[in-house]
Amino acid sequence: MSMMAKSPESRPMCVGILPIPGFAIMSFASLSEPMRAANLLAGRTLYDVRVIGEGPVASSGAASVTPHCAMNEAPALDQLFVVAGGDPMQFEDAGVLRWLGRLARAGTLLGGVSGGPVILARAGLMAGRRMTLHWEHAAALAEIAPDLAIERTLYVIERDRVTCAGGTAPLDLMHALIARDHGAVFARAVSDWFMHTEVRPPIGPQRAGLVERVGSHAPALLDAIAAMESHVADPLDLRQLSVLAGVSPRQLGRLFRDELGVSAMSYYRRLRLERAQSLLRNSALSLTEIALATGFANSSHFSRAYSAQFGAPPSAYR
Repeated sequence: MSMMAKSPESRPMCVGILPIPGFAIMSFASLSEPMRAANLLAGRTLYDVRVIGEGPVASSGAASVTPHCAMNEAPALDQLFVVAGGDPMQFEDAGVLRWLGRLARAGTLLGGVSGGPVILARAGLMAGRRMTLHWEHAAALAEIAPDLAIERTLYVIERDRVTCAGGTAPLDLMHALIARDHGAVFARAVSDWFMHTEVRPPIGPQRAGLVERVGSHAPALLDAIAAMESHVADPLDLRQLSVLAGVSPRQLGRLFRDELGVSAMSYYRRLRLERAQSLLRNSALSLTEIALATGFANSSHFSRAYSAQFGAPPSAYR
C-alpha cells in the first residue's frame, strides 16, 4: 500500500551509483537502501537506481556488487554518487574522471560518499564548493588540496554537488534528499522503515566528542587537547598550551598524568604520529611532506619518532 498522498505521477529519478573497488559496503547500503524502501512504500518507482561499473566490484570486506551497466551504457542520469574507500588518493582512472566531467557539464547532480569526494576533487569538480568526506581521508586531501573548503560534518548539499562522510551518514543524507523530493512526512516513513529514528542534521560531528574520546570532563585538559588537534603541523609548547587551557604548565602536566597517565607532550607527540600514520595510509605524500605536515623538522626526525612509537619505520609501511 502506498505511503504517499495521491499526486500526478512523474518520471522516476534515474540515480547512478559508481562503486570504486575497495568501497565500504555499509556506505553503499546506507545510500541505496533508502531509495529501495522509498519505491516500496510509494507503491511505484520513485528512484530508478543503476549500479555502474565494469564487472563485479569488490568491497573492502567479503561482499561485492554486480553492476547493471558499464559507464558507456549508462542511461541519462539525474544524479550520480561515487562510493569509494580504501585509498582514493591513488585513484587514477582517467576514463572515469573524464566521464564525471562530462556529467558535470550536462548538469547531473554529482555526489561522493566516504572517499568518493576525493575522486570528485581529483576530477576538478569541487572547486569553489563546500564539501565533506570521511575523517580518515580529510587530512590527506587537505594537505594536497589546501584550497578546498573541507568541513568535518556528516554531509553537505552544495548546489549540484552532494558529499557525505560515509558509514551510516548516507541514511541522514537520503532522509534530506527524499524529504526534498517527496516531502518530510514520506521521508520520515522511509527512515522509520530502517528504525532510523534519530535523524542527524548535516552539521553533526563525524566522531565522538572529546569527552567521549578522551574519557575526561576536565575543561583545561579538553581545551589543551583541542588546541593540539588544531596545531599538528605547527606544534605548540607546554607554556602555550597551558595559556590556552587557562592553567599553569605544572597544573596542565599534572592533569595529563592524573587523567591519562602520560605527560602532555607525550600525548601530543602520539597524536601527531597517529595523524602521520593516517597520511601514510591514505595519501601518496612523501615521507618529507608527511614529516612537515605533522610538525617534525625533517624526515629523519620523523622516522626516529615513528619507529619509537610504532616499532617500525614509516618506510616499512610504504
